[in-house]
Amino acid sequence: NPATFTGMMDVMRDLWSSLPLAKMRGYGPGRFSFNVRGGRCETCAGEGSVKMDMQFLGETFVECPSCAGKRFNRETLEVRFKGLSISEALQLSVQEALEVFKAQPRLAEKLRTLQEVGLGYIKLGQAAHTLSGGEAQRLKLATELARRDHTGRLYVLDEPTTGLHWDDIAKLLKLLGRLRDAGATLIVIEHQSDVIQAADWVMELGPEGGAKGGEMIYAGPPEGLKKVKNSPTGRALSD
Repeated sequence: NPATFTGMMDVMRDLWSSLPLAKMRGYGPGRFSFNVRGGRCETCAGEGSVKMDMQFLGETFVECPSCAGKRFNRETLEVRFKGLSISEALQLSVQEALEVFKAQPRLAEKLRTLQEVGLGYIKLGQAAHTLSGGEAQRLKLATELARRDHTGRLYVLDEPTTGLHWDDIAKLLKLLGRLRDAGATLIVIEHQSDVIQAADWVMELGPEGGAKGGEMIYAGPPEGLKKVKNSPTGRALSD
């Protein structure tokens, strides 16, 4: 999930274990992990769901009857930050979490980066398999942006703007520019015109797809693409 992938879950566990009730009960950060015994629901082993055998219909998963999908046991859920249990916090969207954790610098910085790559709507505890390919790419990109040094690093992105609003595309381009300026090299496979025009170097293969493609139509700065007569992308950029 996004909270674990970005390292926010470690910070959240530290935060919840520092609360007065947690200290009084002797709860450490591990208490707020659904991967180890102690704080998790043991009926579902912290999964939030249990397997049900449907005999001839095969197996299916249903909400855990003990924790109602919350993944933690009752005692763990009694520890609250700003009225929220650790389970409820994981159900917040990135945008909602920014308001809750705005005074927590380690969390707020990561949340702002997720919002900047157009992921303000995803939930902190959202299962990874529910993310689209584009969302997963931007989640990885947000994590990479936290690195101090990008010199010599190569990033390959396959249509990262898929499903993004125009405003979010502009934000994404700024972040890609930050990676480039920090010393990284980016190879972006993209059809979106704003991304193409923002590139330092463009390579177009064509003239069509499949067996009718594969030829190098153009290689050079994006402004030169408009002058290539047999370039579909050049015609689109000129319109």
